[in-house]
Amino acid sequence: MKPQASLPKHVKIVEVGPRDGLQNEKETIPAAVKVELIDRLSRAGFANIEAASFVSPKWVPQMATSAAVMAAIERRPGVIYSALTPNMQGFDAALAAGAGEVVIFGSASEAFSQKNINCSIAESIARFEGVALAAKERGLRLRGSISCAFGCPYQGEVALDAVADVVARMRELGCDEIDIADTIGVATPRQTQAVMLRAAREFDLARLSGHFHDTYGQALANIYASLEVGVEIFHSSVSGLGGCPYAKGATGNVATEDVLYLMQGLGIATGIDLDLVVDAGQFIAAHLGRKGASRAGNAIAAKRAG
Repeated sequence: MKPQASLPKHVKIVEVGPRDGLQNEKETIPAAVKVELIDRLSRAGFANIEAASFVSPKWVPQMATSAAVMAAIERRPGVIYSALTPNMQGFDAALAAGAGEVVIFGSASEAFSQKNINCSIAESIARFEGVALAAKERGLRLRGSISCAFGCPYQGEVALDAVADVVARMRELGCDEIDIADTIGVATPRQTQAVMLRAAREFDLARLSGHFHDTYGQALANIYASLEVGVEIFHSSVSGLGGCPYAKGATGNVATEDVLYLMQGLGIATGIDLDLVVDAGQFIAAHLGRKGASRAGNAIAAKRAG
């Protein structure tokens, strides 16, 4: 496969700020603030929002309020509210909370898998068999997320075939979408295309998504490179929230406002109101007491202020 002559006319943006973005914040964020953020994002037009994580509060204290948040949000028709579910206990909690999609995860790096969850890649994927089966039986969407698909903080380079192997394993579990994630933000455009095209040999390209962090300032370039080979789903985090605790200096996911500004300039439809997303970004940044990490968001907000 070669880069396409034309870019997609429409892309799906999955907003991950409320979960992936906020989970590493040290100060406890009240459930009401999370609810307000999610409601602002759903009003902006997102069709898919990663809203919760049903993991042990011992490991991720920030997500301890997930059930309360899911109970309080304003459910908008057609919006998928996703939840991270590492085991059957998490799945049951997500199901009770009304999640429309459950997210399972694995690494393309054997070293990262061992360091992070103390088991091999194969063992980690096998642990999700029960969750995957339960999701399918109950008619829930199942999304698989593959971390360190472009580089690992422990082993460095990650082979294309290693990524493809995990894609194939997640395909066999019945995943509806699979995220190819640059967890530590080291990817560059040509590498991005090579990884995406290799993954597409194992799974429908239309259901692969790009999840890029901006540690080295390459996230938007990598998104454009992904568009060139036909990727139509991307993850982003409002105000650039997030980071990776396993990589020194790793910044957050690419900022949603920046991605939307890019798509707007390319004439690619998203169905999302950029101005409302800027409002949401300024809201959460103000609560956190710091300037948001989105360049487009901050520029638009400054322009409004005159």
